[in-house]
Amino acid sequence: MSGLRFILVQILRFAVYAGLHVMLISRLVLFELGWCFFYLGFLLFLPLRTPIVVQLLLSFAMGLTMDIFYDTGGLHAAAAVLLGFLRPWVLRLLTPRDGYDSADTVNVHQMGWQWFSVYLTLLVLLHHAAFFILELGSFRHIGLTLGKILVSALFTGLALLIVQLLFFPVRRGRS
Repeated sequence: MSGLRFILVQILRFAVYAGLHVMLISRLVLFELGWCFFYLGFLLFLPLRTPIVVQLLLSFAMGLTMDIFYDTGGLHAAAAVLLGFLRPWVLRLLTPRDGYDSADTVNVHQMGWQWFSVYLTLLVLLHHAAFFILELGSFRHIGLTLGKILVSALFTGLALLIVQLLFFPVRRGRS
């Protein structure tokens, strides 16, 4: 029964992140330079033991959902699948000396500020670079594109950090 509960929780998380992004967050724009890709929280905060095939399928589903709502022709799907593909590599890169526990989650309180900051920064920057370079289609206006990548990554990173601090459980003391 816990497998069914896990699937239902993930479906609910998918709907919350996608719904909040489409209905509310997508309208927040900083100076026509920075956009918040709030839906990435669903992909970034998946359980650590999620198989890569499942991550790729969920990444594609989330990206396709965003492409349908914004008529972006696969930009969100391509960048989200890249994020889903690179996430296990980044997790391996950041593996603590003792490895991950089976109960570990992507949580700033559990993994620590340094780990979470590197994890979030790497993956959000890689996603945004792929998205905005694909959107541009060339390197003609690379300065503007780099500005969009940096400002949007900062905006997205801060929004996801706030979500972590407000809605994810604080580490409990070890007994």
